[in-house]
Amino acid sequence: MSAARIDGKAFAASLREKIGALAAAFEAQAGRKAGLAVVLVGEDPASQVYVGSKGKATVAARMNSFEHRLPADTGEAELLALVEQLNRDDAVDGILVQLPLPAGLDEQAIISAISPDKDVDGFHVINAGRLSVGQTGFVPCTPLGCMMLLADRLGDLSGLEAVVIGRSNIVGKPMAQLLLDANATVTIAHSRTKDLPAVVRRADIVVAAVGRAEMVKAEWLKPGATVIDVGINRLPPAEGETKGRLVGDVAFADASEVAGAITPVPGGVGPMTIAVLLRNTLVAAYRNAGLTVPDSL
Repeated sequence: MSAARIDGKAFAASLREKIGALAAAFEAQAGRKAGLAVVLVGEDPASQVYVGSKGKATVAARMNSFEHRLPADTGEAELLALVEQLNRDDAVDGILVQLPLPAGLDEQAIISAISPDKDVDGFHVINAGRLSVGQTGFVPCTPLGCMMLLADRLGDLSGLEAVVIGRSNIVGKPMAQLLLDANATVTIAHSRTKDLPAVVRRADIVVAAVGRAEMVKAEWLKPGATVIDVGINRLPPAEGETKGRLVGDVAFADASEVAGAITPVPGGVGPMTIAVLLRNTLVAAYRNAGLTVPDSL
């Protein structure tokens, strides 16, 4: 029997609709719209697409979008000055500096300059610390989106065995922490893990976030496991074809014959990331305005 497809696109659409309604309620209470500032340095084509889509999604969710596009030769002092200006701007609730930055700019220094209370990406070391000790802060958008999909699919995660493949600060580590907070038993696996297939085969929940195309094979999976594929990899065109294809870190077709449920690529985790960014921005707006954050967020 083939696995159920976890439709991140549909879930994200309903989340964005809910955020739009709550953003209108915020505006009525606060007398202003929630605001997200996105800073793009340089001409990276993929980053330009991301920034454009974030801006459109922000406006569609009834929030203000402030875009700051800077040339690739922008100095670090100039970029830090802009971040500080946005920190002080009461119309700005969330600040996102699009990564990667051009060579010569210290990404960690720029992220550290963002106020933790406006760090809607959840990358600031203070927010990482808050997550690790169970305090309220901002969680990176992709792992929080994955958790929403898991909770929707499985409900209570208590006692389930979860394996996160990948240990990045952006996905792997916060994902493991969120699963731990949900009372799952968590293993973080990575490139140095001995007998990785055997480790993965124990898992009721597999989160693949390694950036290697179709690395996780069907025979690695426990029958009935729930598989969240965070990877997005572009394969070159097959012989006789002109377009390459997008695949995840999991061999989807074969894995679908073993898993109980699985996210497709594209259309799984990807759409959740921007939806959660909007959610984080609205949460920041309520907090910055001294208003109670709605339970439904």
